[in-house]
Amino acid sequence: MKVFRAQEILRAEDRIEVELNGVSVWIDSVDPEKETAKVHVEDQPADSRVVPVDELQEVT
Repeated sequence: MKVFRAQEILRAEDRIEVELNGVSVWIDSVDPEKETAKVHVEDQPADSRVVPVDELQEVT
């Protein structure tokens, strides 16, 4: 995924499904300079981590 798309998903009113290594995640924030995103597994908001944006996959 590209940084601009991750930012669009973050701002979207509708839910857009995103996966990291086949696991559904929520994007909490995007750092365009570092090209990373802070994400958490859908049902575990306390377990967040920072990953490269290009590892995220939009589910269509």
